[in-house]
Amino acid sequence: MRTMKLFGWCSFPTWQTDVEPILGQHSYKQDDFFPATAEEKESFIEMKQSLSYWQDAWRRLKKNEVAMISMFIVIVIFLFAFIGPLFMENDYATQVRGDENLPMSWDHPFGTDNHGRDLMIRTMFGARVSLIVGIAASLIVLVIGSLYGAISGFFGGKLDDVMMRFLELIYSVPDILVVLLLSTVLKDPLNDWFNTSTSPLVKSFSTLGPSLISIFIAFGLLYWVGMARIIRGQVLMLKQQEFVTAARALGASNARLIRRHLLPNCIGQIIVTTSLQIPSAIFLESFLSFLGLGVSAPMTSLGSMASDALGGMYSYPHRLLIPSFILSVMILTLNLFGDGLRDALDPRLKK
Repeated sequence: MRTMKLFGWCSFPTWQTDVEPILGQHSYKQDDFFPATAEEKESFIEMKQSLSYWQDAWRRLKKNEVAMISMFIVIVIFLFAFIGPLFMENDYATQVRGDENLPMSWDHPFGTDNHGRDLMIRTMFGARVSLIVGIAASLIVLVIGSLYGAISGFFGGKLDDVMMRFLELIYSVPDILVVLLLSTVLKDPLNDWFNTSTSPLVKSFSTLGPSLISIFIAFGLLYWVGMARIIRGQVLMLKQQEFVTAARALGASNARLIRRHLLPNCIGQIIVTTSLQIPSAIFLESFLSFLGLGVSAPMTSLGSMASDALGGMYSYPHRLLIPSFILSVMILTLNLFGDGLRDALDPRLKK
């Protein structure tokens, strides 16, 4: 018995015997075999590169053209809102006498309002306020909802029943009514706090106004319900897995199991839910600002700009169309990008 080389990389035992195949008698010898070329090896075995979870998600996200275009537009809006004001001469509150109600021109691409303020710089700050509100509100929802849902799903039993009944009670509360009540009740105390405090942080909050602070409080009280339900369902499924049993057998505490094993495995659902919460928060802020319950003057937002433009809608329609268009594009692209993230981060959606 001796060995022969097959394709230049594999050896196996054979015998120098006569083989009688169907097509006739033939004797196989060592000279009948020759090394395979590199092209033949590649065609014989397909080498696939190992990808991590995030690399595989990014690869699938790049294949989604709608999500990539939406991500590019969101980046452009971020640059417009946060980098654009650095190249402008005036501030959002600067009033220039003689520049009232100017049309769109090279000096004022979006024109000016009836107070002589440049609408382009005000649109930049309005988009910035909307994005800050959306991101901050989503982070509040993320922290409260993920912790509440993880605790409810992990312990289960009577505690889960009580927490879910409390969640359903919160879900039945009308959110707009809560925002209006908070704005009315907290307006005077917050104004007194803003006027008497010398803290730079409090002064920065005072530029937003008590109504916008009330929106943040409402998000902390009401809008984490959807996140809590999603995380609870994921934790109920994950806590039965073997890696949780192994961690518990090694002495891991309940807090460590939630913090280090369960919540990290819900990261896909957390990111998707948070990204879809941002446009919802932006829409709520713009809606309340349109009604006069958002940011306080002279600070502006896209909703308040649209509200101010209603008086001259027929004479200066661009004042209404520009902030409305930017707000619509922002909400649309954030929703489309969130849908793309959901498809990319969910392994069950692989083709």
